[in-house]
Amino acid sequence: MAVRIAGVESGSACARKRVREGDVLLCVNGHEIHDVLDYRFYIQSERIELRIRTQKGRERTVRIRKQEDEEPGLLFETYLMDKQRRCANKCIFCFIDQLPHGMRESLYFKDDDARLSFLFGNYITLTNLSEREVQRIIDMHISPINVSVHTMNPDLRCRMMGNRRAGECLAYLRRFADAGLRLNTQLVLCPGINDGEELRFSLNELCKLRPALQSIAAVPVGLTAHRVGLATLRSFTKEEAAAVIDTIDSFNRQNVQDGQDRLAFAADEFYLKAQRPVPDASHYGDYPQLENGVGMWALLRDEFCRALEDEPPAVYARTVTAVCGQAVYPLIAELAQRAQEKFSGLHVQVIAIENRFFGKEITVSGLLTGQDILEQTRDLELGDALLFPATALRQGEDVFLDDLTPADLQRELHVPLVPAPGDGQGLLDAFLGRN
Repeated sequence: MAVRIAGVESGSACARKRVREGDVLLCVNGHEIHDVLDYRFYIQSERIELRIRTQKGRERTVRIRKQEDEEPGLLFETYLMDKQRRCANKCIFCFIDQLPHGMRESLYFKDDDARLSFLFGNYITLTNLSEREVQRIIDMHISPINVSVHTMNPDLRCRMMGNRRAGECLAYLRRFADAGLRLNTQLVLCPGINDGEELRFSLNELCKLRPALQSIAAVPVGLTAHRVGLATLRSFTKEEAAAVIDTIDSFNRQNVQDGQDRLAFAADEFYLKAQRPVPDASHYGDYPQLENGVGMWALLRDEFCRALEDEPPAVYARTVTAVCGQAVYPLIAELAQRAQEKFSGLHVQVIAIENRFFGKEITVSGLLTGQDILEQTRDLELGDALLFPATALRQGEDVFLDDLTPADLQRELHVPLVPAPGDGQGLLDAFLGRN
């Protein structure tokens, strides 16, 4: 496969070798280049040979001897050097299928691209991997691999994911484990479907992948108010959420008794639904599943309290309003109270925003929209600034999921809008106006 070169960085090794925009990269060190994984793997050598076809159709070999971590300087039309891989599944719990109409087109794209897993930590289902891609992962020893498993029951996995290959693809987990690749796994749990005995079965089957298996996250299904024509699903009850926690705790106790580390973790949301205290920071070790909402509560509390301890008492003539999702409201309110007790003159009003855009079942801060924040704070005295969760902005963009921007809200509310980082020090700095 040939890849067109979209640009060459000025002063780079390839620029010095007179590689030009519009030339085509054919191979690196004799290896055909299909995408960014091939490219990044084969340019790691100190000496590389690029086979180039010029715009005039002439092929030539460019030899480069580069310093450690030096880039050849080639730029491509897309980061992946290929089209992003679309999901081939029709999962009964798919969040994208539950989005309301009228949002921007990019939000409806379902990615399931193994390359994004290795580059950015995305979770993949394995169902659209070819044999060549599976073997390439093994040959390149790309690790860790983050996999959305959901269940280790092959037949149930096919039904839950709407893909006849979903069950057979579980065999890739064993191949990866045998090759020494590290695995992080995710189970999106739907009450009455893959919890209970099915959860116990999945935990025990995944445990057989040790020592390659690093962690298991159990996450409750997220349901919006826009489930039209989709499978009938419901949220976990308090008792069912408690049962999930108990199942995972029992599984971990057995592993610890066998001399192993804690392997499985329930998402913070399960503890909140079960009305149980979220474990402290020591429960989560190195926080292997933060992106799945596992340990975020404990980490934020721990970081904030440490940062607060390091601050000398002071006077802050400052009043701010902090908005957040309903799930994390008790924690943010607690942290705000701790800050007010230490800093005379500081007043932090914490507002839990109901998610009317996606539906009341959605309680996380990262899915708050600009219009919900605007409508529920418009008539309040907001003080010197309105703090909102930075996670509510689209990654890499200064825009909420509903296409409103912080500047839009600022014009309506007549108060500065400040994105509050998700770490404890950043949140404290936002309270104190040190952003």
